[in-house]
Amino acid sequence: MSEVRDNLQEGEAGVRGEQPFPDQVRSTEATRPDLHGLLTTSHSSSADISPSPSAESSGLLSLPWEILTHIVSYLPVHFVVNVLPKVCHALSNVGQDRTSWQLRAQRLVGLRAAFPVGPREDFDWPGACLQMEQLITCWSGEVEHVARQNQEDEERREQAMPQDGEPGVGGQDDGGEGQVGVGVAVQEVAYGADEAMEVAVEGEEGEMQHVLGGDQVARLREELEDRLEGDAAALMEEEMDHRGVFIANEGRDAVLNHQEDLPDHRNLGNGQHVEARSPSPPPALECITLPTGHIAHVNSVLLLGGEGKVCATASRDWNVKLWDLELGSLLQTMGRQGDFSSHRGWVWCLASQGPLLASGGFDSTVRLWDLQAGGADRALIRTGAAVLCLSCQPDMLLAGTFDKRVSMYDTRAAAPLVKSIRMHSNAVMCLCADDKYIISGSKDCTVAVYDRRAGKGLKRLRLSSYLLSMSYSGCEVWAGDNGGMLHSFSMQAGTLKPVSQFDVGHTALITGIHRSPGSLYTCSSDCTVKVHIPCAPPRTLSTLHYQTGVHGLSVEAGVLAIASGDVRVQVWRPRK
Repeated sequence: MSEVRDNLQEGEAGVRGEQPFPDQVRSTEATRPDLHGLLTTSHSSSADISPSPSAESSGLLSLPWEILTHIVSYLPVHFVVNVLPKVCHALSNVGQDRTSWQLRAQRLVGLRAAFPVGPREDFDWPGACLQMEQLITCWSGEVEHVARQNQEDEERREQAMPQDGEPGVGGQDDGGEGQVGVGVAVQEVAYGADEAMEVAVEGEEGEMQHVLGGDQVARLREELEDRLEGDAAALMEEEMDHRGVFIANEGRDAVLNHQEDLPDHRNLGNGQHVEARSPSPPPALECITLPTGHIAHVNSVLLLGGEGKVCATASRDWNVKLWDLELGSLLQTMGRQGDFSSHRGWVWCLASQGPLLASGGFDSTVRLWDLQAGGADRALIRTGAAVLCLSCQPDMLLAGTFDKRVSMYDTRAAAPLVKSIRMHSNAVMCLCADDKYIISGSKDCTVAVYDRRAGKGLKRLRLSSYLLSMSYSGCEVWAGDNGGMLHSFSMQAGTLKPVSQFDVGHTALITGIHRSPGSLYTCSSDCTVKVHIPCAPPRTLSTLHYQTGVHGLSVEAGVLAIASGDVRVQVWRPRK
């Protein structure tokens, strides 16, 4: 109990101004209280654990309710949700205060942003705040780590540059320092040194200062081209097999303020002493690239099982594959006995519900796989047209097809087709659903709502562009269009209302989107994946850049899987 009181008093100190809370959530390793053994150090009864104002008139619980909730707002969300309710009844009530959660959420998204974008009734405020804190901790920390690594690499290159009258050491082909330089050079050449991939830091007066100037970039480029001639291709292949591309977002939220920790580059190599700096802390995320298992582009990726440990991929090589992400290895290639591939055409989309995995392809079929039976073939459904999107519900499988239809199937029946509806005048590109409604987007630039219980269409909205990806949770629908714009809608009682549209920096088709109460992920054929907070306007935390267009993404339990436009799949997950 004394340790819990100490943690709360630390929050009280922040209120008094001793340790002001930062605008952005810092790494939980640095700010969270030490909770190990917090509730097991004493075996006192519940009556002894729960102090009262009368028993301790000067204690924390004797403070006015407004002050107590303000103190608790400086504690991590997971501590407020999971630990405080076990301490005493009074502190458990703090986590039920809706106003305090709204204030915390506003602090996380910023004063100029609106949150949530959709209806506020029945919104999961604690869950949203928890997801936002985790998202900021992981992805903002990753940006800082990559920026520090880039700065360290630049300093090593500057130290390796030849001084007046001294032989150059940067061009050596062997030796530890030379190898480091070559590795960095390969990555810059492979991933676009010409695309202004600079990291900006904020100066003391608030001005933006570029780490690499134009002359430095030109000089480095000339040096790199000389050093990489002859063996760049081999080194590039090795780098691409082991590392993904991560480029810090250049926006306001990715600006770093750690210039005071960096040595002045003007003092490097001129004989002055430069104080050694401790190694950069490990990033909050780790990135793995699954070994090459497909021989054509991966069109779709789907995380399974609820824990982000298993992944399914669908490819233009006609195959569906299962992957063990713990081991980073292939589990199996799905297929019926006697078949040489999973489908007889491009496999375009995936969906799952429980142990059932569904794959849809250009061969005009949906194939069902039983994951509990080792991926055995469960059923083959012929749709009559290419399948472009799927949605699995507990009682129904939905398929959107090229022939302008949305079809409903009962996967348990011998004749699975329940109903086929036509609410569009062109191909159905995306859909999402719950137990009451089906929402579909078409290439005819319309969005339609169908009432499953009443068996009729409810509303049809016309847009200026067509939607390719859609995510539906709670009372909000988010979608990406063919022009790189994000659209948000509110969905209440069968009424779909446009809320707003946002430009988050994508310049081409938004091919994938995932939205939860506190997170938003988007990917595009413009070769980028972006991570945002789902406020209005969305606050972009970071951007991942790739060499080819990104075809899809999947998010589960904080794990992000990306179909990066070629035969590889990249997975970002919290570091253990």
